[in-house]
Parts: sequence; C-alpha cells; structure tokens
Amino acid sequence: MRTLILFVASIALLIGQTTEEKYRDASRKILAAAMADEEGMKKLTYLCDRIGHRLSGSEAFTRAVAWSAQQMIAGGLENVSTPAVKIPHWVRGREMAEIVSPVKLPLSILGLGMTGGGDLTAEVVGVRSFEELEKLGKAGVEGKIVLFHPPWVSYGVTGAFRRSGPSRAAKLGAKAVLIRSAGIPAANSAHTGVTNFDPGVPVIPAAALTEESLGVLERLVMSGERVVVHYMSEAKTLPDADGANVIGELKGSEKPEEVVVISGHLDSWDVGQGAHDDASGCIGPLQALILLKQLGFRPKRTIRVVFWANEENGTRGGLAYRDQFKDQLKNHVIAIEMDGGTERPIGLGVTGGGDKALAQMREIGKLLAPIGAGLVTAGGGGTDIGPIMREGVIGSGVRTVGKRYMEWHHTAADTIDKIDPVEFRKNIAQLAVFAFVLADMDERLGQ
Repeated sequence: MRTLILFVASIALLIGQTTEEKYRDASRKILAAAMADEEGMKKLTYLCDRIGHRLSGSEAFTRAVAWSAQQMIAGGLENVSTPAVKIPHWVRGREMAEIVSPVKLPLSILGLGMTGGGDLTAEVVGVRSFEELEKLGKAGVEGKIVLFHPPWVSYGVTGAFRRSGPSRAAKLGAKAVLIRSAGIPAANSAHTGVTNFDPGVPVIPAAALTEESLGVLERLVMSGERVVVHYMSEAKTLPDADGANVIGELKGSEKPEEVVVISGHLDSWDVGQGAHDDASGCIGPLQALILLKQLGFRPKRTIRVVFWANEENGTRGGLAYRDQFKDQLKNHVIAIEMDGGTERPIGLGVTGGGDKALAQMREIGKLLAPIGAGLVTAGGGGTDIGPIMREGVIGSGVRTVGKRYMEWHHTAADTIDKIDPVEFRKNIAQLAVFAFVLADMDERLGQ
C-alpha cells in the first residue's frame, strides 16, 4: 500500500510539474527576446506620436486601422484582415464653462462622450448621491445645472455618476450636468468617458471638472449662495461611421481551428494619445506574436491578435467579432484582453473553465516568475471580449500594479512619456509566454 501511495504521489507531482518543465527552455528564450526587444516600443511611439488619439469615427482611427494592418503584414502574421464594423461617431467641438455669479471664474472642464451640445446659463444645484437627486425631484432640478460631487471611492463607484448621472438628471429636467472626474485627481486634469442616456431622455451637455475647478464650485454651492454658471458645448453625435477590427494570426501547426486570442482596443478618447488606454494594449499583443514568429515557435493551436474597434463608446468591435465567428466560438480556447495600462504586470485574472483552467493557468504562471508576472487569480476579462465570454469563451485580463493608471485614464495626460519601456517589455513577455503555452500544451485549457 505504501508503495502504491508513493507511486500515486509521484505521478501527481509529475503532472503538476509537467507544464513548467516542458516549457521552461522556451519561456526563457521568449523572456530574453521580449526584454531585449526595441521594435515594440518603436511601434507604440509611432502610433501615439504620428497618429495620436483615435476616437471612433475619426480620421485618425481610420488611419490607425490601415497602419495596424500594415504592421501585422510586415511582422509576418497570417490571415491579416480588417472586417468592417459600423461605429458611433461623436464629435466634441468647442466647450467652455465659467462661474458668472456670485463671482466670475473660469472652470476647467472636459466634456463626456455621447453627450449633447448647447449654450446656457443656469443656477447650479449640488448633490452627493443619486438619493439626494431624487429627493430634490423635478421641482428642485428642472432648468438647472446639476453638480454631482460625491467623494472619490473607486472607478466603479464614482464612475456611476458619469455613466448614468446625466440621464437621471435630464429625466428631472436638468439643462446640463457637471461632475467630479471619474479618476484619481491629478494636477488640473479632467477625465472624460462615455455616458449613457436612456431612450427618450433628452441628450443634454455634461462634462467632468478638474479637481481644482470642482473644489471652487463645490465650496460656493455649499456656502448657500446662489451660484450661476455659463456652459457652452458644441458636442454632437453624427451618423454611424465605417470602422473595422484588425486581425492577424500565427496559424497552429496541428489544431489550427482552435484559437487563443490576445487583444487590445485600437480606439481611444479624443484627448492625449491613448498611450496606456489602449495603444499599449494593442502593440503589446502584436509584438508578443511577432516575437514568437521570429523565434521560430509554431504552436499546435492558432494564436490570433485582435485590435478591437470602439471599446470606449459602444463596444461595437466585440459584438461584431462575436457575430463574425459565432460558429467558431466553441473552438476558442481563451480570449485575453490587455486594457489596464502597461505598468508593471503582475499576472492575469481568469473567468470560466472552472478549477481545472485556473490550475492550468497558475502552472503556466510559474514560468513568469523571473519577471514577477505569473500571479493568476479567479475573475478577469475585458469589455471587448465580454460578448464572447457571455457565449462561454474563457476570458482573461492582464493585471498590473496599477499605481498611476487612474491618474492618466481618459485624460490629456495619457501620452507616450508615461510609458516605461522596461515595464512595457514585461507586458510583451507575459503575453507571449501565456499565449504560446496555451496554444501549444497537449490538453486544451479547462479540459
């Protein structure tokens, strides 16, 4: 009996070590190549400096699609395509706001995506919660500018005022909305982002304030004096524009029909350069795949890189991909999205596949120990891969230390100078190792 127990234990130990042992040499080569790579940073710099911010529907987004496809072809990827996607076309135009009473002071604002335009002067009423808004009711809100000034808690909690606050205020007759930025305060920097209006609700102007402008407006409102603001916005939504996802592959050698997706979204907001959000999330996966090809690695399954269209204000790219590949989703092994900036990576979060998939991913993560990027936890994904995750595809999201990402997120400060080249290379390395092993290991993830 003791001999049998030892035999079973030995087999279990071998099984637990198999992935790490089998791919140790390959992973070391991948890590070395990624940490020495300079081409990825060159691509990222070009996308940020030469094309710039890439709002859906803009001419810059169109140029980014064409350039991205060229980079995939030049990198030797196969089956490069730009499947068409109809995308929203919101235009900011000029915007300004100033306090006109009881003092005259300019306000620094940044309009929220998918809001409306107008030129108005109105009294400001401040609320810290949706409950306070509803308590004021139509009598207290109609014809006024609503100032949402809740405390900063998190992107999820405080961001709710950006996402649905304008619609809720408009239902009660508000003329416009000003809000606390959905981001960690940084010097004189406001955070934009999408807002959603319910059907039939007037699409009113709405903007985020810098922390400095929020402070003065908040203090005046809380003093009990009547505060009046002049607010002008030329924002408008045009008819849907022509856009595209960008797709390239490293075709599998034995099971090409089975697919591992690594991805990021190509669009960005119309301020800054969209460097962390999400140019790095596109170039990182692309360079990971190019390095695998340059190293001569041809995994059993296909690795597909996808640059998503329209993550920021519509998710049309993810929905179009789901529809395009609806008959092939059962053969999608996993979809990984990089959309949290490119600070130092620590690992991945995973949703789906059960305990088996989580254990397999953690085994692969051991190969990332040299760069500290192998932590795998339950729960992860991304906005763009959401549609196929809801169809049963295992989803995963890259996780970083996230020290300053929310300072730059959706602001004019999201520029290439905020990218640390060494940390960016670590992100490339992490994606390359995970993608290669997931595409090459004998057992399919979760099975």
